[in-house]
Amino acid sequence: MHSLRSFILLTAIATASLLGCENPADNKPVATVGSAKPTTTTAATTKATATAAMTATATASAAPVAAPATIPAMGVDGVALDPASSFGFAGSKVTGKHEGKFGKFSGWAELAKGKVEGGKVAVQIDLASVKSDDEKLDGHLKSPDFFDVAKFPNATFESTEIKKGGDKGATHTITGNLDLHGVKKSLTFPAKITETAKDVTATAELVINRKDFNIVYAGKADDLIRDEVVLKLTIKAPVKK
Repeated sequence: MHSLRSFILLTAIATASLLGCENPADNKPVATVGSAKPTTTTAATTKATATAAMTATATASAAPVAAPATIPAMGVDGVALDPASSFGFAGSKVTGKHEGKFGKFSGWAELAKGKVEGGKVAVQIDLASVKSDDEKLDGHLKSPDFFDVAKFPNATFESTEIKKGGDKGATHTITGNLDLHGVKKSLTFPAKITETAKDVTATAELVINRKDFNIVYAGKADDLIRDEVVLKLTIKAPVKK
């Protein structure tokens, strides 16, 4: 009987090792990734970008410096994002999964003649504000293995198109440029957008491949990290009166 129990236990352990942890990216929509698309820039943004480039050039002899990612200044028709907005993620490895979110962000949104379609949203996230379900992991995520916040302090997203309709029951499809870890690419993904007289809320869960943004740390040889990462977005903005 003891031998039978031992056999069953070993079989269960072996099966768990083979199957590994459930991938949180399963059954989630995968973002379409492509080259960054042209976006509208303002004079303020152009000046800020030029200043950052000059600073980077001036200090290049001392150490390589990456200009921080920035978003355009909010136009007269824009409104600041509601603090109730949230930007989170979920990733996994062979033995488990982790979830987290970013505590500091800024951004704005605007409608196009009162409509979501043709409107715009821009977000800047402070990557050092990352908070996961494991305090030890927080420090590792800030390191050069992952976000490398000393070199790339911010991530930004700026939409280039918002149109009606989408996969998996989405009300809309959003396309925009994600600038992360020094790599800027266009993402297209489905979202559910709800409108009331007071505000507009967009929610989405989408899968990206971290290696598309040069985040290539593999993890431990016996506990490899999956390439897929789920981004969890809730973007909320008041309707401008």
